[in-house]
Amino acid sequence: MNTKEYLKLDTVVGSLISLSGAEDVAYGEIIDIVVDGKNKRKGKVVMVDEKAIIAQVFQGTQGISTENTSVRFTGHPLEIPLSKDILGRTFNGIGMPVDDGPQVYSSKKHNVNGRPMNPISRRYPRNYLETGISAIDSLMTLIRGQKLPIFSGNGMPHNELAAQIARQARVRGEEENFAIVFAAMGVKHDDADYFRKSFESSGVLERVVMYLNLADEPVVERITTPRCALTAAEYLAYEEGMHILVIMTDMTSYGEALREISSAREEVPSRKGYPGYLYSDLAQLYERAGMLDGAKGSVTLLPILTMPNDDITHPIPDLSGYITEGQIVLSRDLYQKNIYPPINILPSLSRLMKDGIGEGMTRADHDEVSSQLFSSYSRVQEVRSLSQIIGEEDLSDIDQKFMEFGRQFETRFLTQDIDESRSIEETLDIAWEVLRVLPKEELERISPEFIDKYYGS
Repeated sequence: MNTKEYLKLDTVVGSLISLSGAEDVAYGEIIDIVVDGKNKRKGKVVMVDEKAIIAQVFQGTQGISTENTSVRFTGHPLEIPLSKDILGRTFNGIGMPVDDGPQVYSSKKHNVNGRPMNPISRRYPRNYLETGISAIDSLMTLIRGQKLPIFSGNGMPHNELAAQIARQARVRGEEENFAIVFAAMGVKHDDADYFRKSFESSGVLERVVMYLNLADEPVVERITTPRCALTAAEYLAYEEGMHILVIMTDMTSYGEALREISSAREEVPSRKGYPGYLYSDLAQLYERAGMLDGAKGSVTLLPILTMPNDDITHPIPDLSGYITEGQIVLSRDLYQKNIYPPINILPSLSRLMKDGIGEGMTRADHDEVSSQLFSSYSRVQEVRSLSQIIGEEDLSDIDQKFMEFGRQFETRFLTQDIDESRSIEETLDIAWEVLRVLPKEELERISPEFIDKYYGS
């Protein structure tokens, strides 16, 4: 371990410092920085070459000059102490308590960069996780161990949806063994207060661990926030045997932090100025979700990202779609119709849904009802386009029924109150109420036995 103290920096640029002459330094190593002999900060080595090392300063470089600063290398990466006492607590982006509570004491510290999960030891996700949101539970069911991002846009109610899912989510039969790890990156103070108050007022705070990086805090902390959150989730899942849902908002803020730091390091930019390693960096985070052989718990990941200009081809949603197992897409058109949550079901999907639904898991008719809702709502879009040309009154009788189905589907099925939690049985019953708007012969995706049982005479 390098125990030398270096008393002079070469340069200070943005949140980065550089110094030469350091030996035996590892990439990702944590450094202790002392300014004017008393002001202590931490940093992380982000580049090592033959001539110099470059480090990011977590608390920012304000007050740091090349002459008044000393640096000592710790010889280990960023590690955080973890125990079951973290439940109900709030931490900053580098795992320090910010809720006036005591420090977390543990005999062991955990590396925030995680432990790579051997693909052979991964268990295939099977059981579903209930969110209480009809559109998600029935049409893009979240499976334990899955990673399922929410694609949103600026001004859309993704924060409200994230808080609602955190309040309502549960694993049936494992309620006592379920917890939420909530990571917020680059959020405004009022959004952070909204999340805190939402969890406190609903009584779920004691099963939520929060990692908050605020918009006016150093951008470097934004890079470590999701890593601290996922490390806590892995600890609770694999060492304490709990089922953990990790909600991370906003991955676009995370990507922009990566771009800012990459630019300060003078790296060659890739698409839209983002670093070329954006894909592998996101994959390092997303792939930490899953279920492990021999471990009772699971880590399920729900990252939220705001698409700049609602552009789904933007690098962050585009690459997230490659890595994850589906997506939930929020629609500005539905939002403008006062529909909450404004989930556009047609571009949304859950690729693991088929293995976590059906008899013994949700309900026997779930798969066919889901398929029928997708099919019928897709037909609604065609009929609406036609009605804009010829007028609704000139549509055929069956097309008018589909128009009515579309209205009922959006206002009765998709729409629910911000504090309304529906069980999967309630959701499927409402789906059948909406499907009864259509004649039986139009329900081509549902078998006669289910139609006889649920459609009615």
